[in-house]
Formats: sequence, structure tokens, C-alpha cells
Amino acid sequence: MGSGLQLRGRRKDGSEFPVEISLSPLRTAEGLFVFSAIRDITERVEVEAALARETEERQRAEEILRQAQKMEALGQLTGGIAHDFNNMLGVIIGNLEILQQRLGSDDPKIEGPIQSALQGAERSAALTHRLLAFSRQQPLEPGPVDANKLVAGMSNLLNRTLGEGIAIETVLAAGLWTVSADVNQLENALLNLALNARDAMPNGGKLTIETANTYLDEGYARTHVEVTPGQHVMLAVSDTGVGMSEATIDKAFEPFFTTKQAGHGTGLGLSQVYGFVKQSAGHLKLYSEPGEGTTVKLYLPRFAGDSGDSGEVVETPAVAGPSPSGTILVVEDNELLSSSVAAMLRDQGYRVLTAPDGATALQMLAAEQQVDLLFTDVGLPGDLNGRQLADEVKRRQPHLKVLFTTGYTRNAVIHQGRLDPGVELIGKPFTYAALVVKIQRVLALAG
Repeated sequence: MGSGLQLRGRRKDGSEFPVEISLSPLRTAEGLFVFSAIRDITERVEVEAALARETEERQRAEEILRQAQKMEALGQLTGGIAHDFNNMLGVIIGNLEILQQRLGSDDPKIEGPIQSALQGAERSAALTHRLLAFSRQQPLEPGPVDANKLVAGMSNLLNRTLGEGIAIETVLAAGLWTVSADVNQLENALLNLALNARDAMPNGGKLTIETANTYLDEGYARTHVEVTPGQHVMLAVSDTGVGMSEATIDKAFEPFFTTKQAGHGTGLGLSQVYGFVKQSAGHLKLYSEPGEGTTVKLYLPRFAGDSGDSGEVVETPAVAGPSPSGTILVVEDNELLSSSVAAMLRDQGYRVLTAPDGATALQMLAAEQQVDLLFTDVGLPGDLNGRQLADEVKRRQPHLKVLFTTGYTRNAVIHQGRLDPGVELIGKPFTYAALVVKIQRVLALAG
């Protein structure tokens, strides 16, 4: 006996359906009677199931959104730290190189400590670059890339890097679409994933790199924050390693998170890949189980336009610029960095003027007509940022060359991580040699 019991009913054709049954006893002089009511509740059960699915999807979407917001907050924090570190590292590297140039000593007691300090500073600069990649603040130069050609071209590098204990297999799709990406950063992302895979297979194993055309539809985009529906090229890197737990997967892309022992890795490899893919308007998915290996899938948008020849990393040859001469106006609000850059350039034979902001720079240009190059930070105090200053300078002196520098990309010369056409940029921190070569190249460009 009972009310509201949910059971399964069976029709004459053998199909089952949900029912609600109520049984009520009634004692009479003739005996015990039972009143029975059977109700078909198919519609109600379907509505309840739909509501449960909707609740589950909403909870999953909310969790994805919380994760995205956490990563965004981490990105803003690390980007700000990296920017400040870049300025400080620029001062350290610049002054060490000035000392090295001025001392010109072969004495290992002098040269050795300088080289050690430079190596430490350059490694620190590499870490800040990875932080900028995670925070989506690295300058990208995207273009058409043949992912199949890029993967095939990396085979020798991967074999040398991963060693004989790792078997490498590539599964390259026929008719693969051209992808829109920065070719150097895409190669770097695949290399990072391969190195992580190697570390997950300490006793050897198999690494598989696969490419495919795919379409991320609207339904998938609704449950994955920042996914733009449309055609994508997928690159998957799989290993047969130790795999990851759910708790590890949740933190895998966070900067400095690592499961390796102290002193083995920085925890920035996967975070750098994450930032690059997101900055490229792509999507990243990680699949893993303990003992079953790991697969990381990169989804990058299909290139819309004339692809031409692509997919190869081309080293830019050195350009023989003019002999170090002429006047350079350095606009930098960080006094230590400004002094260091000025000293570098004067040692090379350039005449150097310095200004702490855009307004001062314009005043100096009005009084000084013989300036050959404007070297300006993008982020400047006052009413004029570096791009606005350059625009005003070019209006007054159309043939004046301009070189920008910056420690991050959320600024006026880079939009959505991409350099504006015709912009010449050197990222902070830069070395003595890199700055000199870049200035020579800019001065050598036709006006």
C-alpha cells in the first residue's frame, strides 16, 4: 500500500513507460478492498530529466567560467609582474654589457663573473617571456601556416631532443586546412608539449603528433568559454606516460604549477602553450588518466585568405646597416633603463638625447632638427603614449624612423596580440647586441 510509487509499466507491444501508482486499502463487511490509480507520467519524467540536464550543463558552464576567470586573474597578475621585471632586467643586462665592452678584459677573474651574471639575467628574461605568453601579452605575428609541413620539419629536432627512448609517430591529415598562427610560437608550443611528454615517460614510450580538420559548433561553444564556433585545425600531442589525476588536470595550465621534483622544470611550459593558443583565438583541451597517458589538443582557427607557401621557420639574415652614427632620441620614463640604453648607444658612436615623456620629446624634436631615429617605449606617462607620440612626430617629420619597445602587448601598437602593419618593435628586456642590430636595420629601411 502507498501513494505516489514510481514504477515501470509495460504496454501490450512490450515497450515500457514510467507510471505512478497509488494503492489505498478499504475494509468493509464484505472484506478488504483496494483502490488503485495508475497514472502515465512519461511527460513529467521527460521534463524532470531535461531540467536535470540543464542544471548539470549550467553547473559545468559555471565551473568552466570560474576556471577561465581564475586564469584571467592569474594572467593579469603575471603580466604586470613580468612587465616590471622586464624593465629591471633591461637595466641589469644593459649595464653588464656596458661593463663588458668598456673593460674589454680577457682576465677570467673579471670576464667570468660578468658572463655568469649575464646568463642568469638572460634566463630570468626567458622566464618573464613565458609569463607574458601565459598572460597573452606577447607580440604575435600570425600568418598562414601549413601545420603538416611544420610538424614534418620538426622531426629531426624532436628526435634529437627527446632521445632514443621515445618513439615518435606523426599522423598527418590529407587536405589539411591552412591554419592562422605565429609559426615560431606554434613550433615552440609543440616543442613544449613534446618535452612535457618526454618527462612523463621516464622509462621511454611513444609520442604521437596528429593533425586534422575539425569544426567546433555552437553547442560546444556554449559550454566552453572563449570558443568561437567555426572551422579549426587540430594538432594533438599524445604520450603513453604516467598520466594525470583530475586534481592535476585542473591546475595543469597554471603558471609555476609542476608535479616534478624541485629544480626540475619551472612549471611554465604548459602555461605558455595555454596563453599562446588563447591569444591566437584558439582552444585547448587536455585529456588524461593516471597510468593511461595524456593527450593535449590544440585547436587553431582556419586561415581565411591566400595561404601561399607557409609552415617553415625562416631565420632572418643579419642586415648590414649604416655605420653607427647619427642622433637617436630615447623616450623612456624608467630613469635607470633610459640611462643604460643611452650609455649603450653612445658607446656605439651614436649621439643620444633622452626624454621621460612624450611632451618633452616633442619639445626636444622642435629644437633639434637632426634626429635620425625615435626610440620610444609604448607606455609613457602623461597625455601621449608612445604610438601617439610617433604619429605626431611622423606628421611633423615624415622621414624620421621610429622603433618601439615594450614589456607587454596591451597597448597602442599591438591589437589582439598582433603588431600593427609597418611597426618596428623590440621587446624588453633586450640585449646590447640585439638593440644595436635592430637599430641598424630600422635605419637601413627605405624612408
